[in-house]
Amino acid sequence: MPVHEAFPYLRVRDARAAITFYSLAFGATEKFRLVDPANGRLGHVELELSPGVMLMLSDEYPEMNLVGPQGPTGMSIHLHVDNCDAVIERAVAGGATLLRPPADQFYGERGGSIRDPFGHEWMIGHSIEEVSPEEMQRRWDGM
Repeated sequence: MPVHEAFPYLRVRDARAAITFYSLAFGATEKFRLVDPANGRLGHVELELSPGVMLMLSDEYPEMNLVGPQGPTGMSIHLHVDNCDAVIERAVAGGATLLRPPADQFYGERGGSIRDPFGHEWMIGHSIEEVSPEEMQRRWDGM
């Protein structure tokens, strides 16, 4: 049974603020939202980062054990963009924490990392050269 799509689904403390941040930092466009009629929390939001690239999110529901990161997280979302320096700069200006400034990497990408205001980590990069897996290994071995 093949997998047809995979979507990051983020839980955040303030979904409305997250929508604003992701719109400013990553150019996200809100497709739709479902509002919990009992308490006004956002139960489901779909954001389009570019055609065919979706991000889903919701407010936290601690009573259902659905919470955002409470500290460092064991996963990161990797965005491939046209200009990582500009995207990282926008994200930091919007409240993200710079974890790793943009730099040219041995694997043929220029990239850096941020933590958004909601605790999620993002690796943001763009291609600078095509590098074969064998060449990547050779470069890594030499570091």
